[in-house]
This record gives sequence, structure tokens and C-alpha cells, in this order.
Amino acid sequence: MALVLQNNEYVALFSTSAPTQVRIEAQGRGAGDPQIELRDESGAVVASDDDSGGNGAARSETQLQPGRYCLSMKSYDGSPMTGFVRVGRTDQEALTTGMDQPAQPTQPTDQPADMPMDTPVGPSAPGGTCDSSVISAYISDAPLDMQIGAAPVTVTASVDQTPYWGFTLNAPTAISITAENEAADPSITLYDSYGSYLSENDDWDGLDSRIDMSSPLQPGTYCIAMNALSDTSQPITVSVSAYDAQAAQIDMYDRGEAAPPLDGSYPITALGPLSTRLRQDAQTTDTATWFSFDVSEPGLVLIEAVTNGQGDPELRLFDDFGRQLAYNDDKDSSGGSLDSLVTARVTPGTYLVAVRQLGEGTQALTRLLLERYVPAQ
Repeated sequence: MALVLQNNEYVALFSTSAPTQVRIEAQGRGAGDPQIELRDESGAVVASDDDSGGNGAARSETQLQPGRYCLSMKSYDGSPMTGFVRVGRTDQEALTTGMDQPAQPTQPTDQPADMPMDTPVGPSAPGGTCDSSVISAYISDAPLDMQIGAAPVTVTASVDQTPYWGFTLNAPTAISITAENEAADPSITLYDSYGSYLSENDDWDGLDSRIDMSSPLQPGTYCIAMNALSDTSQPITVSVSAYDAQAAQIDMYDRGEAAPPLDGSYPITALGPLSTRLRQDAQTTDTATWFSFDVSEPGLVLIEAVTNGQGDPELRLFDDFGRQLAYNDDKDSSGGSLDSLVTARVTPGTYLVAVRQLGEGTQALTRLLLERYVPAQ
């Protein structure tokens, strides 16, 4: 199952280990009209198609030599689209009917595109509706808006056990959905009762996922499609709670994804003026630790986070307006270093830097180095 955003495309990678007669297909949901293009490792176009799958679907059959290939899918008119992509041998089941074949029902699968072709696929993707024929279990027997309150409604199951959770709402409700277990690496997609795509997320915090529907969902039935990118047998805890705008904002501060205000409402350690060089030690965790510093004249700022191999720090630099100026995770991943380094041109003002450890529950003593350079005269 693939999501194509406005004027964008979905790209999948697969490989063949022997000369293979391959069928590549893309089928849009609803009125979606996909186009496909297949390229080899050199970037040369091997095959392309628009409507050969029938009913607006794309399909091409070709002989491929051993190697890696990129398959891209986009919407004919550039509009957002949810569709299904399948790569298989020509002796395997087809996703589309083809131009000259009678229509036969097929059930698209969400096999990751970089899996070998003989890898067993996971559960099938939702069909045209989000009803009992698709939903494996309901998160709550009663309408969810009557259940969620101060505490979230929580269920736990693996993707193998429950690939689709359902829930109903009796009243317009803004909600947050989370899926947690980094060993599974969960990914979640939300659909309405017509099977229309609403939102999806993977890796909101570490490898866990979260969807915030800040605009109230209307009364009706909804479906959460589950996927586990690492292990479909691992249990995933799914929680649904009332959306809390203030809590969502604090979560972003905790992850270092947005700069907190400088009014004292969120903890920030003030380091004072950065004249030439500052050093600060801190015990950092997977919750961002925030520092502020002041710059008196234009120049260049260099910030480094070092754990001497004991952690995996992430750095983000913001100005006092909240604009992110720089981000880095691993300054030299090719050399095995997990330390981080950011640089940015600055003007006089106050700046904020966030440092956090990647990985749930991790912590490490981190040495933060801040240096300021001025233009040569």
C-alpha cells in the first residue's frame, strides 16, 4: 500500500537474483489514476505505463536481468492518492485485471518493496470500506468518544493477530493515536468508513508512531491499519486519547522538534553570552535538554555533542523566534562516530540548542561544546 502526496511520487526498491519475467502493477483506490516507471541501477527507464492494467490501473510485463530496480508511482494529475503497488513474476497472481481480461477480484498486499520476491507478504491492505469484513477487532465495544477522557483507551496485539483496529465515534472528537514497541517498529494508517485515507505515521518518537487528529473527526466508524516494519509477531500497544493541544506542543519540545518559549514555562538552562568558547556537561536522556546562549555580533557558531561512544546524541539549533537553523545526528557515521555537530551563521540575538539521546530510555553523560567565530578583518 502506497501513499502519494500532492505532486509527489512513491518509490520502491526491489531486486532480482536471476533473469526473471516480471509483472509490475499499480492500482489506485477510488478514482486514483496511477502511472508507473521502472528504472535500472543506471537510472535508465526499463518500462513505463499508465492504463494497461484496466480501470485506470497501470501494468507492465518485462524480462529483467539480475540487479536492483526502482519502481516509481505517481498520480496522473498530481493529486494526492492512495494506491497499491505489486511486483511479482508473471506466473504469480496479478493485482490488476489487464485491458483484455475479465475483472476478477484481487486483494492487494502491503509487502515492503525492498523484500525479495519470494518473501511471504504480510496482511492484506484495507479494501474499499472500513467495515467488519476488514476490521479485525474494535478498540472499544462502546463508542470511543464515550470512553476516552483523562486516561487513554489502550489495547495490545501483534500485527499478525490484529492487522486492523476499528473504533466508532458518536460525536465530533479530536483524538491522538499512538502505537508503541520499538522492537516491532510500528507504522499506522487511519481510514474513514469509506476507506478514504486520513493520515499515517511511522517513527514519531524513535521507532514508535503517533497520529494527531487536531480537527475533530465526525461521528462514524474508523479503521487503523497496522504494520510492523521489523517484526509482525511483536506485541504493539495501541492507545487512543483525546487530543490535547498543549500536551502535543510539550511533546514536541521534549523531542526537540520545536523550540520552547523563553518565558520560563519550560526548563531551559541559560549559558549566557557566547564570546569565544563554552563547555557544558549534562546527563542527557531521550527527552531533549535545552540550553540558550546569546550572540552579540554576526558570525559563525559551531556546536558539538560528544559522549565518547556511550550514547547517540542528536542536536538541533533554533533562533529565538523558533526557526530551526541546523540539525545533525551522526557527524561521521561512516567513521563509526555517533556524536553530533552543527554549524550555522548567526546574527546578534538569543539562540536555543536541544540535545537528546536517540533510543527509548537511553541516557548518557554528554559534553556540549559551543564555539563562535567572527569574519576575518
